Formats: sequence, C-alpha cells, structure tokens
Amino acid sequence: MNWLHTWSGVVLGSLLFAIFWMGTLSVFDKEIDRWMMPASRLALPPDFSYETMRPAYLAALAAKSPSVLLLVPNQRNPVITALWRGPDGSFAQHLFDPGTGAELPDQGTLGGSRFIYPFHYSLNLKVLGLGYWVVGLCGMMMMVLCVSGVVIHRKIFVDFFTFRPERKIRRATLDLHNVAGVLGLPFHVVISVSGLVILFSLYFPSSIWAVYRQDARLFGREAYGSYVRPPAKRAADLISLDAIVAKAKSVWGQGEPNYLYVFNPGDSASYVQLNRASADVVSNISYVAYVDGTTGELLSASRPEKPAALTQRFIAGLHFIQFEHWTLRWLYFVLGLAGCVLIATGLLFWVESRRDRHRRLGRSGARVVEAVTVASVTGILIATLAFMVTNRALPAGASVLGVERGAIEVSVFHLAWLLTLLHAWASTGRAWIGQCWMISGLASLAVLLNAVTTGDHLIKTIATPQLWSVAGVDATLLIAAFIAIRVALRLARGARPDAASLQGADQR
Repeated sequence: MNWLHTWSGVVLGSLLFAIFWMGTLSVFDKEIDRWMMPASRLALPPDFSYETMRPAYLAALAAKSPSVLLLVPNQRNPVITALWRGPDGSFAQHLFDPGTGAELPDQGTLGGSRFIYPFHYSLNLKVLGLGYWVVGLCGMMMMVLCVSGVVIHRKIFVDFFTFRPERKIRRATLDLHNVAGVLGLPFHVVISVSGLVILFSLYFPSSIWAVYRQDARLFGREAYGSYVRPPAKRAADLISLDAIVAKAKSVWGQGEPNYLYVFNPGDSASYVQLNRASADVVSNISYVAYVDGTTGELLSASRPEKPAALTQRFIAGLHFIQFEHWTLRWLYFVLGLAGCVLIATGLLFWVESRRDRHRRLGRSGARVVEAVTVASVTGILIATLAFMVTNRALPAGASVLGVERGAIEVSVFHLAWLLTLLHAWASTGRAWIGQCWMISGLASLAVLLNAVTTGDHLIKTIATPQLWSVAGVDATLLIAAFIAIRVALRLARGARPDAASLQGADQR
C-alpha cells in the first residue's frame, strides 16, 4: 500500500492537482464569468418575463441555426445566455439584457464557465475524447490514493491534530499533508466517485450495451426522457415563451426552468425542451418537458423514478452543487483547496525526502519531479492569473495576427504554464520563491486592472449587492497575493544557509 500510494501520487499527482484546482475554481465559475465579462454585471429584474428571451431566439433564427439554447437568468448569472451553432458548426455564445432583451456587446472571452469548468473534467483535450479518459483515470487513482492513504497512516486521528509548522520543511510538509488528507477525506472520496458516476455512460458503456443493444435513442428516452421530431419545412412563429413555461410548470407543480432549448426554430414542427432548475434541491433533477412551439401542447414529460436514476441524479447533484446554499458552496471551495494542498504536499514530501540522495547518486529523478511539481502547483496558479490579467488588459475586440481575443487569453494561459516549467527547471532550489512572488504580483495586478478598466473597485463592489460576486473574486485574489508573499518570505528564510551549515556542507 505504501508503494502504491507513493507512485500513484508521483505519476499522476500533477494532473490531479490541475483537475482539483480547476474544479475548485468551478465552484464559482459564474462569479468568475461576471468578473471577466463586465457587461454581465447587471441586476436581475424582480418581474422577469420569459418573453424577454424572444430577441435572443430571433437572433438565432436570423442566423439559421437548427436549435438555440436559452439559459434562464438567475442570481448567480443575471443575464440571458443564448448558445447556437455558428456557420462553422461551433457553438457561439451571446448575452442579452434580462430587463430589455437587448443584446450585450461580445465580451471576447471564454470566462470561467467555458474554459475553467470544462478544463476540470476534460483538460480541454477534445481529440478522441482523450481528456475525459485521462480525467477518469485520475479520478480512479484518487480513490486508490484515499484508500491506501488511510491504510498506511495507522495513527490517522493523531495525525489530524499534529501540525508543527516550526519544524523543518520536510516534517512540516508531511504534517500538513496528513492534516489536509484527514480533514477532507470524505469530500475527496465523494467528489472522486461522483465525477465517475456523472460520466458513467462513457466509462462503463458495456452496462448500457448489455440492455439497450447500442440503441442510444431508447436509452435516452428511458434515462432522460428524450424526445425528437424532424422539421416540417413550413414556416411558423413561436408562441409566447411565458405560455410555454407555464405549460411545463403545470407538469412539475413548482420550480422554474433553468433553460429553454428550442429545436427547429421558425418551423411549424418547432418544439421546446425545458428542464426544472435544481436551485432548491441537492439532486441534479431532470424533470424534462417538451412543449410544441406553435400550439403550446405538451408533447412529452418525464421525471426520474427508478432507484438507479434517482441515485445517479443525487450523486451528480453533490458534484455539480447547483443548489443555492452559499455556506456549502464556500465549504466546497475550501475543501477543494484542501485537496490541492494534499496533492501538492505529497509531491513536495517525495522530492524533499529524495533530493539529497539523488544528488549524491547522480540521479535526476528528484529534480525532474520537483520541476514538474513547481509547474503544476504554483505554475498553474500563475497561468490562471495570467489568463485573468490578459482578460482585463486586452481591449474589447482585440486580435493579434488574426487570433481573436478569447483565443489570445487561452494561449497566454498555456504559454505562461510552459514558462513556469522552464523556470522551475532552470532555477533549481529557488523556483518556489520566485513563482510565489509572481503569484502575488499577478493577483494584485488583476485587482488593479479590474478597477481601472471597469471602475468597479473593491469598495464599490462591496457596497453594491449586484456586484458582490465581483467583490468576492477581488477579495480572493488579494488574499492569494497575501498568502503568496508570506510563503515566499518563509521559504526565503528557510533557503538562506548560515555559516555553520555551509561549513558542514564543505566537510561532507
């Protein structure tokens, strides 16, 4: 178990950190969106009408899209978000004012919900679905690490209350690793299992094939209540969206929809898929209704009733945390950071316990792992902050050599991440210090640029309820800058050798 725990962590620890880091940020992906998309910093009107979403539907109709997904505004994301396929087949996102229905300027960014969030479960590797399989493997190994970690720590409850930061880095690192592991153990197990359960149809397809004989449509109808009908090739207008929502709510009994998915827009065979929002329940419920877009008749409705479906929805809801509970949302965020600390300290302890021996034997293993660890821990933090700084530094509509603004932000993220790896390899022993200073500088710069480019400084955002999400991002950035400075100073003191240690090193 000790061998399994050690080498599972060393081999996949860097990927696990990236997944946990992006997953932790995804807890507040909508808030990061509002920070990165200033035009979305609006207040949700108290008397919102679903008919306000019609301009978004008409814009998709003018673009001749075969379907349009209309996300209903809420307190976390108070804008109408419309997604439809562009001429090149890719989905384009458009934002609309929830009060007037007017289209907002293109924000030129993927933000948190379209870059950070998908990175968490796919690493944004779309070729052959490779990213999903890598993340799935990491999820399985996280479960292995949790089980083997409990086995090898026989004094697990004693370890929970033992933290000696004044001791040497190696001892303090192991103590912090143990505390973070015990503190977040139930969360780490649940989040790993639930991540696999969400994508069960990808990871365990044989269970579906055995029953449905590869009939994906039948599986979709029974598992998710899917409904499909072809266009009639006859033009017709969409009836009132308020009437369509009222018909769906008559099936649910209570609750609002979280989206309206219009298929065959502008056709007499158009229909709208609606799904009840999960704001008031833990489970990621799927109360789906299909309403005829021209007559308002109910075409199909379903809700999960079988034990397997109900269990899967509940476990998925634990992972997605779409319910409105700010205390639990912050708890998820803190426990996600605890997972990051757990992984980082595990890698660091491995390096610290082998650095001197590998140096004496002429091995490069510890140096390679240390460089990768630095890049995967402080490096990905720097890359994320560079992503946010670029977002606030670039003017609207900016492009470089034909590369659009959103793609520039993503390119800066990956370039910054690569540069941190090169810096970690070149700056042996002091890479942590330099990159901690870089984190503090970029985090502070992001807050400053937000205030300069939007006028929404921290004092203003705290005093304005509709800007509290922006204030939360700014405050978190400043806290990160403060912690990075403290860590850099602490490491600098530990890395400064005294005369006696230098003399002892010469004698050795």
